[in-house]
Amino acid sequence: MKSLLNLGYEPAGSPILADDVLEFHAARILMLIRLCGTANRINGLTKMAKLDFFVRYPQFFHVMCRKLGVSIEPITQTVESSMLRFHYGPWDKRYYHILAYLEGKELITVTQDGKQLQLRLTELGRNTAERIGGEEAFKEIAAHMKSVKKVLGGKSGSTLKKWIYQVFEQEVASRAMDEVIK
Repeated sequence: MKSLLNLGYEPAGSPILADDVLEFHAARILMLIRLCGTANRINGLTKMAKLDFFVRYPQFFHVMCRKLGVSIEPITQTVESSMLRFHYGPWDKRYYHILAYLEGKELITVTQDGKQLQLRLTELGRNTAERIGGEEAFKEIAAHMKSVKKVLGGKSGSTLKKWIYQVFEQEVASRAMDEVIK
């Protein structure tokens, strides 16, 4: 994963995938905290990762909604990328890098509340997330995030983790650590 600032050093013929661009992931996480969190924060890394799982894998979200008996509007495009089976279900090791980047840019603060980390947008982070979410290119993912929050936003990270393991046993739980989920 590279910053947009460093992509200019790549050979001109090298393909650039959005999944390899740090700022793409950072923008998604900012929007996730803003749109799926409460009062511009998400309590817990597990909850952040599980909500992000359902954002990045809309088809898994649709399956979960059917299991919960919730009807939602399907989105026409998807934000698919690889994610790893790591520690507590779907997890992307890049989260640590992305969160450090966002904290270094003063877009979020990360504080400890007991055993749980609290991810909170700063004023700059909130303004940035709102600006990004208002751009045409991000409108569909913003609408999807709002659906994810409506259905799953009130659940704890451990509940979401448990549901993922139960509902997606074959796709997620039975995979080896560090195995890629595509």
